[in-house]
Amino acid sequence: MGYCHFLTLSLCFFLCLLSHNIYVSSLRLPKKLYDNHNIIHGPKVRFDPTLVTQVSWHPRAFLYKGFLSENECNHLINKAKVKLEKSMVADNESGEDLVSEVRTSSDMFFRKAQDKIIAEIEARIATWTFLPIDNGEPIQVLRYEHGQKYEPHFDYFSDKYNLQFGGHRMATVLMYLSNVEKGGETVFPDSELRLSQRKDNTWSECARKGYAVKPKKGDALLFFSLHLNATTDTMSLHESCPVIQGEKWSATKWIHVANPDKTFKNIY
Repeated sequence: MGYCHFLTLSLCFFLCLLSHNIYVSSLRLPKKLYDNHNIIHGPKVRFDPTLVTQVSWHPRAFLYKGFLSENECNHLINKAKVKLEKSMVADNESGEDLVSEVRTSSDMFFRKAQDKIIAEIEARIATWTFLPIDNGEPIQVLRYEHGQKYEPHFDYFSDKYNLQFGGHRMATVLMYLSNVEKGGETVFPDSELRLSQRKDNTWSECARKGYAVKPKKGDALLFFSLHLNATTDTMSLHESCPVIQGEKWSATKWIHVANPDKTFKNIY
């Protein structure tokens, strides 16, 4: 089956679940979730499509309320906080990681299926997105302190180097691990709904640039960087607004067109 047909069928199935308001108590995934050292056997994955709302159709974006439990949020933060380093950006020509004022957060990456909780989260993401678990990068955890932000950017690649590893990042699952007193919103400045969202004084000035989502502990935002025909979607441009009050913790799972680990091994 071609990539475009697979993506189209997956999306249609997802929308059917939402439109019929069906509660899926559990969906079975492959029993084995692996990391670099051992095999972890995964249980049934709980998934409730009634908790998902459509945020936008251009770009395609969906919000899952309560995707993570409080314990899962705290677990990711506690394991990540001792390993944080300054966030980097990819150079558009070479693909090399660079320090830039465009992105001022700190971050770290877990290994895939590093522990049982992380493996369960990764399996839940695969269930929600209908995308192969192997096509995801390891989960990245980020901390944004006062004034820190990530300026408008795309998650798909502009350089040939990164495209070698599983192709474009086709989808992003952004999980909010903490509440933020003010600021820290995720904003889509080119969304078709950028002028239709009413905002009171609880929103930051940055969030007024387009359609925005407030960070709420446990919620997850899924958006696609590619159209159904596999071309890049320029409306997926997004920004993490500066934190004005408080601190923001989030976790990101990027999902590629193909398995990035497999293509990496083939090249080297």
